[in-house]
Amino acid sequence: MQHYIPPRLWGFSGHVQTVLHSIVGRVRCPWPLGERVYLSLPDGSTLTYDLYQPLKEQEDDVTVAICPGIANSSESVYIRTFVHLAQCNGYRCAVMNHIGALRTVQVTSTRIFTYGHTEDFAAMVEHLHQKYQLSRMVAVGFSLGGNLVTKYMGEMQKAKPSSVIGGISICQGYNAVEGTKWLLNWQNFRRFYLYIMTENVKSIILRHRHVLLSDEVKARHNLNERDIIAAATLPELDEAYTRRVYNFPSTQELYKWSSSLFYFDNIEKPMIFINAKDDPLVPLDLLLPIKEYATTRQKSAYVEVAHGGHLGFYEGGFLYPNPVTWLDRTLVAMVGSLVMMHAGGSKVGA
Repeated sequence: MQHYIPPRLWGFSGHVQTVLHSIVGRVRCPWPLGERVYLSLPDGSTLTYDLYQPLKEQEDDVTVAICPGIANSSESVYIRTFVHLAQCNGYRCAVMNHIGALRTVQVTSTRIFTYGHTEDFAAMVEHLHQKYQLSRMVAVGFSLGGNLVTKYMGEMQKAKPSSVIGGISICQGYNAVEGTKWLLNWQNFRRFYLYIMTENVKSIILRHRHVLLSDEVKARHNLNERDIIAAATLPELDEAYTRRVYNFPSTQELYKWSSSLFYFDNIEKPMIFINAKDDPLVPLDLLLPIKEYATTRQKSAYVEVAHGGHLGFYEGGFLYPNPVTWLDRTLVAMVGSLVMMHAGGSKVGA
């Protein structure tokens, strides 16, 4: 793994990297060509994922199952950049589109995605396994997607296909109970970032309000549309909407059930976790459990980078970053390492 060197002018600021990631994403971003797959789930939901075939022949058949961040999809520019680079290195990619995130796909049930429900990702993985039974699969999750991938890997009640050989988590916070407390503080502008995330999720709910907030749904779950619209933070939105739709007695119970931290001990496949020390959304205190976990598990590795912000990790010259980031290149290399480790039975990073 190559050492990360940020852009000299602004790359040492986690805020600048995070804001640039949120507004610009990636520069000169490619638009990979793939096919959209539609899955009808048992609860009536329509799940879609975009499938991209490798652009280069590879000795091993490898599928990268990607879970994007909050309210993101295959159309998000950081996802597109990583997918294109992975394709060029001979990997097939499948990107799950969080239910509700795509404007062109209607919601067909009374729910969208959440921080902890892994059923959608599990459905995509199972469908990929049936479609490519000889392919080895690596799960990759960004931010919220990192939490979902990690929780999925640690859920004992969910049988994983044998083709899943490992996972990679990037920039997740591991503990939603404690994480939301930090995000409610103005320190390090966390409350500002929380507001942006809240508005993104709220916009999805309101975009599909004819289904999600019908009179029947509001009566069944005791939803008050005015409270949902007025919510200024994710805890307020989860109190007004999410925990009621999923029948949790409180947001605290919802957050604990959703947090990957509480599923670490059941993870059996190799996992790699990546975080930046200057990530304004994930304070250092939230990284202590994953550090401790990784030091006690032979099949896990934790990579902590001094700079990079939240999903930034830009590289380049004095002012303008390169189209491909350190994170993109590192993830492609890590996928290859997990495949080699699976073939040779060696330790992560060996």
